[in-house]
Amino acid sequence: MNARSLTPLLLLLSISTLLPSSFQNPSTKLYPGSSHRFAETLIRDLNLIPGIQEIDGDSPADDPSSPRLVERKLKLDILGDIGSGISIEELGQHAGYYQLNHTHAAKMFYFFFESRGSSSDPVVLWLTGGPGCSSELALFYENGPFNIADNLSLIWNDYGWDKASNIIYVDQPTGTGFSYSKDIRDLRYNEKGVSNDLYDFLQAFFEAHPKFLKNEFYITGESYAGHYIPAVTERVHRGNKEKEGLQINLKGFAIGNGLTNPSIQYGAYADYAYSMGLIGEAAHKKISKIYPICELGIKLCGSSGVITCFASYVLCNSIFTSILLVAGNINYYDIRKKCEGELCYDFSNMEKFLNQKAVRDSLGVGDRKFVSCNTLVYEALITDWMKNLEVGIPALIEDGIKLLVYAGEYDLICNWLGNFRWVESMEWSGQQAYSAAPMLPFTVDGEESGQLKTFGPLSFLKVYNAGHMVPMDQPKAALAMLKRWTKGSLEYEEHTSLVAEI
Repeated sequence: MNARSLTPLLLLLSISTLLPSSFQNPSTKLYPGSSHRFAETLIRDLNLIPGIQEIDGDSPADDPSSPRLVERKLKLDILGDIGSGISIEELGQHAGYYQLNHTHAAKMFYFFFESRGSSSDPVVLWLTGGPGCSSELALFYENGPFNIADNLSLIWNDYGWDKASNIIYVDQPTGTGFSYSKDIRDLRYNEKGVSNDLYDFLQAFFEAHPKFLKNEFYITGESYAGHYIPAVTERVHRGNKEKEGLQINLKGFAIGNGLTNPSIQYGAYADYAYSMGLIGEAAHKKISKIYPICELGIKLCGSSGVITCFASYVLCNSIFTSILLVAGNINYYDIRKKCEGELCYDFSNMEKFLNQKAVRDSLGVGDRKFVSCNTLVYEALITDWMKNLEVGIPALIEDGIKLLVYAGEYDLICNWLGNFRWVESMEWSGQQAYSAAPMLPFTVDGEESGQLKTFGPLSFLKVYNAGHMVPMDQPKAALAMLKRWTKGSLEYEEHTSLVAEI
């Protein structure tokens, strides 16, 4: 072994001298002792997994003569007031599969909901993180056209983002949700594969929906989508510049409570936990000693590492687990709450709804069982975890593509402080002016709902009384944010109220 090959091992060994004794010999089942189980458990926790299932049953039939994108209009029974002048019969709600280019046998599943406002509203792509968690989590519990009740009825969401946009929810990467492949070679291991697949999907989507091609287009999402979103935005922008296909009217991208620059964000864990009273001064000092080695691990991971990236993953996430061992049974997606059950949230109603035969038939997914979060997908992307996706963002905003980073104040896992710090430290031509910009109140219906910092194409919004999933915790503020941002200014409240019309 040469010195370079020993580096990951030395990093792993060195971390043990810094960890609290309770972490080295954990008594709770949540933090098993082996490196493999440790990493697996951490991924599961970080990915908000609401129950892992294996896909079974037959997949939809493949017909070589059929088009690559097959979509059907949905006829959903949704209770309540639609909150729009458009009738349910006129409203376009769709689900479909796209047979991905440049794969062996992969099909990407998506929902598409036309705006309850105007067909000229922006087209918004939503990506849930994980990696490997279905965007149906956002659709049913955050910003979709409807919410799901305990009796599995669908109820119109007064603050669904389809009230201000034509919104697409995609299950990606391959293997996520209803997306699937018959060939294991279609798993994605990095953001190049993820972004290329989504670019191919978008080309096919706009070819099938040409009336939306000139609409403004925005890429949004949360959590691990802090990796996906910059990569996909860069891919779309590059495709436009190189005239590869249809010109997509890309205007901006928004990252909600995301993981984008791990080196900076992991450095904020202990500080955030201490500022929120989750740990005391002694624990803060001890846990903070882990960070320099974590930072070194991320540096060695670089843009193409494998073993060093896995080592840095284990090293850096020991910061997070050390905090939890001190903080106790908190919901690390919303520290105001207790973690109820092993996964902190209960999304079982969504699984029950989507696994009904009548629903599967209407969606065109055959006998394929819905998978909320896929273990194989997140394991495939484990060495992608510590990559820095902030590095490509300055070129995008220099070209006038605007960025909004927003974060709920009570999320620990992708906390607002870490997001604020990486945005603040990002080097671009407007960095000094952005740094000098004041924090302004973000008001909704006359009530202060957050703090906003903005200059030119770059904005950061800290959202009050929200955890990891801002549109779930503060739906009215989240819809106001989307409407103002896509219309050009987050600073000023519209004169028209966002209160639902009932």
